[in-house]
Amino acid sequence: MVAISEDENKTTIVEVGRAAKEMYGRTPEEIEVIRPLRDGVIADYFVTQAMLEYFIGKVTGRFRLRKPVVMISVPYGVTSVERRAVKEAAVAAGARPPAHLIPEPLAAAIGAGLPIGTPTGNMVVDLGGGSTEAAVCSMNGIVCAESVRVGGVHLDEAIIAYVRKKYNLIIGEPTAEAIKIKIGAAMPLDDELEMQVQGRDQIAGLPKTITIRTSEVVEALTEPLAAIVNVVRAVLAKTPPELSSDIIDRGMALTGGGALLRELDTLLTKETSVPAYVADNPIACTVIGAGKALAELPILQRSIPDL
Repeated sequence: MVAISEDENKTTIVEVGRAAKEMYGRTPEEIEVIRPLRDGVIADYFVTQAMLEYFIGKVTGRFRLRKPVVMISVPYGVTSVERRAVKEAAVAAGARPPAHLIPEPLAAAIGAGLPIGTPTGNMVVDLGGGSTEAAVCSMNGIVCAESVRVGGVHLDEAIIAYVRKKYNLIIGEPTAEAIKIKIGAAMPLDDELEMQVQGRDQIAGLPKTITIRTSEVVEALTEPLAAIVNVVRAVLAKTPPELSSDIIDRGMALTGGGALLRELDTLLTKETSVPAYVADNPIACTVIGAGKALAELPILQRSIPDL
């Protein structure tokens, strides 16, 4: 997330990242908090470029002697136009051309420590903010993959819609995310959690507090989670039989922030009959993998020519 203030002809970045996120829904008209990337691809080119400039400046310092080599992860299903936009934004922001792009599931598999350089089947399900991708990797490449534009943001939106429909209460995205993190689950829990939620009553227009339970969050998330399960099933249906036997033995690794949803691994195991487990440090897997891929660029370029 990026907080920007717009004058007549100039856009100024106020905050980036967590600080911008804390400002979401709490700023005066002059400051706008936006997501420059939506569903994993660029939604606002100029703000994305400014954000990358901010990150590159943070790494290289004010006096750049050399432009840094940059590796950016992109969703598996992006179009060539979307890929080009990411590359151009990175170079315009100060990266050394050409900027390298790596498919997110491959970066996540590397970051999760899966042996993708061997001729064995490694399955990864990357649950990001804007999209969920399932892929089978082998020999430093992706054998088959599927992507759906359903991610953490869409889970938050499902919670907002549910609370509005059931309680006539309007809540914001930060509140919905807090509900998901504190009491959310993919399946009913034995020890149910509950949480006090404040919002605006849709009818009276006044502040109101309700108590929401895990079972209600499970109900709210049924539809987006069904889409995620379908993506995993679609990949398993396309996987060559030799690799399928490896996946049954090894299971599928869950990465991305969405992997932290309680009982998601249990739900996927139940729905697909393939054991699922959450990778170590799932939120950072993709970025760690992108960094490792940069160190192994010559090897990866053999299997991904346009890396």
